[in-house]
Amino acid sequence: MEFERFSFPSRRSNVIARNGLVATSQPLAVQAGLDVLQKGGNAVDAAIATVATLCVVEPTSTGIGGDAFALIWWAKDGRLYGINGSGPAPQSLTADLVRSKGYDKMPTLGALTVTVPGSLRAWEQALSRFGTIGLDTLLSRPITYARHGFPVSQRIARAWARSTEKMSQHPDSKRVWLPGGRAPRPAELFHNPEFATTLETIAHNGVDSFYTGHIGEQIVACVQEAGGVLTMDDLAGYKAEWVEPISVTYRNGFTFHEIPPNGQGLTALLALNIVRGFDLKSLGYGTADYYHALIEAMKLAFADAHAYIADPKQVDVPIAGLLSDTYTETRRQLIRPDEALWPEPGHPPVHGDTVYLTVADAEGNMVSWIQSLYMGFGSGLTAGQTGVQLQNRGANFSLEAGHPNEVAPGKRPYHTIIPGFITYNNQAWASFGVMGGFMQPQGHLQVGINLVDFEMDPQTALDAPRFNWLKERTVALETAVSPGVRVALAAKGHDLYPSDKPIHYGGGQVIIRDPASGVLIGGSEPRNDGMAAGF
Repeated sequence: MEFERFSFPSRRSNVIARNGLVATSQPLAVQAGLDVLQKGGNAVDAAIATVATLCVVEPTSTGIGGDAFALIWWAKDGRLYGINGSGPAPQSLTADLVRSKGYDKMPTLGALTVTVPGSLRAWEQALSRFGTIGLDTLLSRPITYARHGFPVSQRIARAWARSTEKMSQHPDSKRVWLPGGRAPRPAELFHNPEFATTLETIAHNGVDSFYTGHIGEQIVACVQEAGGVLTMDDLAGYKAEWVEPISVTYRNGFTFHEIPPNGQGLTALLALNIVRGFDLKSLGYGTADYYHALIEAMKLAFADAHAYIADPKQVDVPIAGLLSDTYTETRRQLIRPDEALWPEPGHPPVHGDTVYLTVADAEGNMVSWIQSLYMGFGSGLTAGQTGVQLQNRGANFSLEAGHPNEVAPGKRPYHTIIPGFITYNNQAWASFGVMGGFMQPQGHLQVGINLVDFEMDPQTALDAPRFNWLKERTVALETAVSPGVRVALAAKGHDLYPSDKPIHYGGGQVIIRDPASGVLIGGSEPRNDGMAAGF
């Protein structure tokens, strides 16, 4: 790996270590995970300590009232494991029920969008299989931060303030998250003693205390009082599951891995498959032709994703057909060098706000973990005296009759959060992710290509400017993209989103493990408050 082959605006260097490395979007959480590694815990132990701390210090984005997915490389087995920790719709939530309340598409907020929280069951699965340290120890630091307070970091404070109106609509949300009637400002101390008590209950009594005990009862009461249909049976019946990751062989020995549907990792693989047919180096990094090829591939991938991704427990998702060479070639042939597409789904052959963290340890284990409430503070509901904010993942269901993702009892919705992983010659190489709704597969495509095709180091790959395709022919470009490239893309028919309007471009982390030496190289997103740290 050559360092500094490209130069993008950033104040950060790579973090290089041998014994362990943690990277995520908030420094206090990084240090919580690093402390676990330094005391002898493995990458899975450290990942749970990190994400639990994020639930306290970045509550705008994540919490135990949300969902999680993970990719775990376990060195002793020499293989990658996947966890789907996304919860289903309540058994009484039907499309007809939602339509009867006057909706022609799913609402984005409120009780009807609350699905069963899955993250704690994902923690449980990971620790029961690979962990060496109990929750009573791993939750000690987040409990301390919740009870005794922590200083709010800059970008998180900004996101918190944007949710002021939403969190003002619900009494418990306003009381917990807007002390004194406003969001905390940067560097102000914030306390959440109710959540500290919730975490203490889970630490001492286990995850079941959330799903079958008094915590769950308050969640159900909150949702039902707000007009939802979640029940204790819905909570008690939920288990996270181990899943087999899906993958595409990209080039030169590199393979990209994602969680299968109901997550949207398939979207990233669809785009990578299409892009694999282009000589990106010949197009030239950062040229208009380069961006055009990636944008068009992403459009086609999303068109198919929105048409086919759903809960595979309830519908047939044609993964093999969508990723087949024949189908990929038909999609690739739709791309014209000088004309922007209006994307439409194809017909494949049929075969029978978010946090991201990555951790690597000295034994060669690597964890790619992502967890979210979806939109900032999720549904806007906070459950009684628990300090737990509830996700709004149900907002991603469809109300189109017969659509694979049409809301139905016990169905898991189309899910935006996706952890990523890259192997090289069948060995662990890179654990990475880019959070931010529908930006996530776009970030996987762009950061992954930076790492593999252009051999960027992790920090440079994250610093590089990005695009965010929004809809139809509309695409946003970061300001670092040159005026000349913008003019050329506009000439191809791309509708450029105004550069003076705020839009997000994701937030990511990367750890690369050198296959020969085991040295770890980590980068942290300059677009959020986080950091990478190792020892």
